[in-house]
Amino acid sequence: MSQTLTASTLLAVPLAPLAGALLAGVLGTAFGGNLIGRRASHSLTILGVFVAFILSAMTLKSVVLDGARFNETLYTWMVVGGLRMEVGFLIDGLTAMMMCVVTFVSLMVHIYTIGYMEEDDGYNRFFAYISLFTFSMLMLVMSNNMLQLFFGWEAVGLVSYLLIGFWFNRPTAIFANMKAFLVNRVGDFGFILGIGLIAAYAGTLNYAEAFAKADDLSKLAFPGTDWMLVTVVCICLFIGAMGKSAQFPLHVWLPDSMEGPTPISALIHAATMVTAGIFMVARMSPLFELSETALNFVMVIGAITALFMGFLGIIQNDIKRVVAYSTLSQLGYMTVALGASAYSVAVFHLMTHAFFKALLFLAAGSVIMGVHHNQDIRWMGGLRKYMPITWITSLLGSLALIGTPLFSGFYSKDSIIEAVHESHLPGAGFASFAVLAGVFVTAFYSFRLYFLVFHGKERFDQNPDAHHDDHHHDDHGHHGDGKPHESPWVVTLPLVLLAIPSVVLGFLTIEPMLYGEFFKGAIFVDHEKHGAMEELAHAFHGPLQMAIHALTTAPFILALAGVLTAYYMYMVNPALPAAIKRACQPIYTLLENKYYLDWFNENVLARGARGLGTGLWQIGDRAIIDGAVVNGSWKIVGWISGAVRWVQTGFIYHYALAMIVGIFVLMTYFVWLNK
Repeated sequence: MSQTLTASTLLAVPLAPLAGALLAGVLGTAFGGNLIGRRASHSLTILGVFVAFILSAMTLKSVVLDGARFNETLYTWMVVGGLRMEVGFLIDGLTAMMMCVVTFVSLMVHIYTIGYMEEDDGYNRFFAYISLFTFSMLMLVMSNNMLQLFFGWEAVGLVSYLLIGFWFNRPTAIFANMKAFLVNRVGDFGFILGIGLIAAYAGTLNYAEAFAKADDLSKLAFPGTDWMLVTVVCICLFIGAMGKSAQFPLHVWLPDSMEGPTPISALIHAATMVTAGIFMVARMSPLFELSETALNFVMVIGAITALFMGFLGIIQNDIKRVVAYSTLSQLGYMTVALGASAYSVAVFHLMTHAFFKALLFLAAGSVIMGVHHNQDIRWMGGLRKYMPITWITSLLGSLALIGTPLFSGFYSKDSIIEAVHESHLPGAGFASFAVLAGVFVTAFYSFRLYFLVFHGKERFDQNPDAHHDDHHHDDHGHHGDGKPHESPWVVTLPLVLLAIPSVVLGFLTIEPMLYGEFFKGAIFVDHEKHGAMEELAHAFHGPLQMAIHALTTAPFILALAGVLTAYYMYMVNPALPAAIKRACQPIYTLLENKYYLDWFNENVLARGARGLGTGLWQIGDRAIIDGAVVNGSWKIVGWISGAVRWVQTGFIYHYALAMIVGIFVLMTYFVWLNK
């Protein structure tokens, strides 16, 4: 174990944002008497996240260049039997990469928030929340045991609840954060069952100790069935990932979470929290590799999410919701890669996606500011000349998203498509079709948004809601009339800094991350059973050659077709979308109602659960427990006591008569018995 990584240095990474969150959240709010102002609050929280980023970058350098590793327990909370509950850190390539992604994106969001939330009354509270989120996410990715993993898992969910409902006076925001909370509880129930099964059968919550017993677990059957125990464990763990990483059908919370301020859309719902499930499955790769059933389940769920959530992005008119459905689709791509045992590719796409999707969300917020809190892309257009920095960074982010050769998203997205193509699992055929079709869909809705916002006729002065305070708008305090305007430097600087890795990061890192030893010891793949990564390694001849070769492949052609189709429909022949909508009204209605999943959840699941609860209350509680057990027992006791009271008269001659009758009965019985 390298001496370059020390416990005190690593401990400072999560504690620095926590300190900033506590100072801003206590001293900067009414709770602590508003002792510090806005400048001090954002300075303290930004300083905490900046310190965490610098230390994370140093950790990554030590891991990559020096081969440093760290796996130690820092604090033992309790020991129950032989089960140890601890706080500890595991630092390897996977953790170091996640630390840098979380802290860098968080730092950009903190800086961006200075401009975006400038006039909001909850300014200090917002900075406290996003710093607290950063602490929670760091504790999650740095953990070396499942107890701490679960703590971070629940903590990011709690802070997400607070941030989605940040504008708590809006009914839509309250509904959205409650929806996110409840849907994630469904996933978390499966997650804790998986952790519980590991604790029960492996006798440990420590990663390394549990993985060392993986072969023994693979020989066990789930009690009462012929299912493999490890299959049940992995599916339970993945159900947790389905909730946190918004996979079908537990995805329904993420689009509604756009009710929160745009900075948290970038931080939580693009770059960090929603990727926690992807990270967790990659970390648990030694277990998932033992169950092809679980891997196939993961792949099919990811394929459904990647394709069908992309379809929903086509019809959205809210600029943030288009990007939100794009996030759902890209999370599906990552999940498909996990199912193909291409864990490193999934995590690679997690990293590249974090930068360009955070860029797109923050650019969307910049557009909202520039057009005076309008979010409807139908009432934008021609913003390119008014917002040049937002325009060019948005274009770079969109090109990365659709997988343009040489951009970062190309290397990770194409690698996923190739990995699925090389997989031999039963669901690989459908998954391969889904990720290929998703390329066209992604390109179409991404450039539909791009063309409607930045090109074409200026429509921002035709917005019928321009002079109304619509609660659906992302009302961050920037009001006013007039022409659109470029955002201040605290908003545009993060856009530029996020655009740089969105362009070059994939080219620079694909070789060490996918075909080198970057994830050595962190990710395990059984190459004999699952040879997708071996096939990709044989076909890889460098990032430049990969980009050149891609110009003749189906993904590039489909992406180009998607861009050209969007250009024709929204720039050349803008009447065509309305004509298609009229011709395909049933399909449009299906998409507009989001496959009726919300209706099903509210009218079938929720009402069914309420009906079940009412039935249990009426029959189980009132009729059986209260009526039969409680009331019935005292009635029986009362009846018996009444009968006994009737024979207890208090007269001696009654008792003497009873004794004589009793003796007579006994004598008669014994005489009859001796005959």
